Amino acid sequence: MKKYVLAAAGVVAAAVIAAPAAVGASTGTSAAAPSVAAAPAKSAAPVQAAPAKVTPVRAAVPAADPVRTVREGRRVDAGGGFTVWLTRDGKHWAGPDGYENFRSVVDGNIDRSAPGVSHQSEGNESGAFHSGLFYGTRKAGRVELTDSEGHKTVANLIALPGRPDWGVWYTHTGPVEGKQGGGFDVALYDRAGKLLAELPGFDFPAGR
Repeated sequence: MKKYVLAAAGVVAAAVIAAPAAVGASTGTSAAAPSVAAAPAKSAAPVQAAPAKVTPVRAAVPAADPVRTVREGRRVDAGGGFTVWLTRDGKHWAGPDGYENFRSVVDGNIDRSAPGVSHQSEGNESGAFHSGLFYGTRKAGRVELTDSEGHKTVANLIALPGRPDWGVWYTHTGPVEGKQGGGFDVALYDRAGKLLAELPGFDFPAGR
């Protein structure tokens, strides 16, 4: 009977001794396990939008005035020895010979209530000087001469200060047919290119 009691006691003692070892082993294993820290997530680099392309706005440049303003009585060199000047009563011009001519705008020979154009010229085999009035509009943009072959010549335009409803045009062309060189069609346009008046070409001794 005593043998069984001693044997049982030995078994219990062995179990008690083994338990701490097992517990220690478990504890040792837990302590030895490395702690793995989670790596911080990398933040995405900010995406920078390309700067917007800005086109600078340029101020509108007003179109050049096709009509030159000249003082009353100021003589304008029209080329080829010709001179043109304006007074309140009309157009004056002189040629290389010094002889002066005049075309009135107040004698009733032109109707300034509607757009119109006149033409005077002096020419020979070497070329011709052309000039005339444009009237009945404050929006003159161009006076154009067309010869019998369809060649066009754009004239210079002048007017007095305050832009009255009339002014003077002048230009030169090459050799012409006829004594006075009047065989040109003359057309008056506004600044938008609209035809306002036209005068068929024909030869004339003193102009129209």
